[in-house]
Amino acid sequence: MGLYKLAKVDSPFDPSNRFESSYILNAYVLAGYRLLVSLYCFTTLIFRLVYSAKSGENAGKSFSYFTNLTYWGLAFYFLLAGYHTFQYARYGQAPLQRWPKILQFLHSLYYSTIVLYPFLVTAVYWLVTLESSPRALLAPPQWYPTVYGAWSNISVHAMNSLWAVLEILLSRVGPMPWIHIPFLFLLLAGYLAVVYITKATQGFYTYKFLDPKTDGSGMVAVYAFGIAVGICILFVIIAGIHWVKVCFFEKVVGVERDQFVHGGSRRRKRSPGAFESKA
Repeated sequence: MGLYKLAKVDSPFDPSNRFESSYILNAYVLAGYRLLVSLYCFTTLIFRLVYSAKSGENAGKSFSYFTNLTYWGLAFYFLLAGYHTFQYARYGQAPLQRWPKILQFLHSLYYSTIVLYPFLVTAVYWLVTLESSPRALLAPPQWYPTVYGAWSNISVHAMNSLWAVLEILLSRVGPMPWIHIPFLFLLLAGYLAVVYITKATQGFYTYKFLDPKTDGSGMVAVYAFGIAVGICILFVIIAGIHWVKVCFFEKVVGVERDQFVHGGSRRRKRSPGAFESKA
């Protein structure tokens, strides 16, 4: 199909295991790192839910916030990526390579979301949501006075971008396909629907700048347009960083991609999983 070709979902998919290997780290180390990040993300999310519930807040509201949804996305991505990387390290091939093309495409798109959306969350939080004094950028009154508040906000509004940066630099993934851009817009449009469903069912806007009564519907449109432009700019920058990374290691340093074709131990054999082709 044309979509798969544009999305670089070829046959075989990812023959040199870019999604499961690193120019810098051993595959087992990369798997362990990804699983540790996943554990930290899940611990943060669950602790925040428990803390909110014990504080008498409606913990269910957290699922209406883009920040939390993207952090759940990070948690599950690193869990899934860690599993695939471990399988690659152990058997020389990841289950992902034998999955149906639609799942391979979705995994590739998933990668694009976790290396792009965290920067959007961080930028919007620090530049738009915290609309107080200039000092707020250094010590926002919303969280600075308490240890929990500081840890919680740093985890989901700063460390989220750190995880994205490290994933970009540590993995061998190349530039994301341009066809991902409309899907990234589509996902944001879906979240916008969540915002207004939340308003209709629970009576509040997750983000004040999306409330037409705050600055008028015109400003909401301006914010939406600005975020769309920001997504395009971020995509170009991040794709460029991927390109530089691949060129540096493969053309300057001279790392050969063929060495990653069977990167793990080939002494073990595995049976195809539920989503895998037996061919």
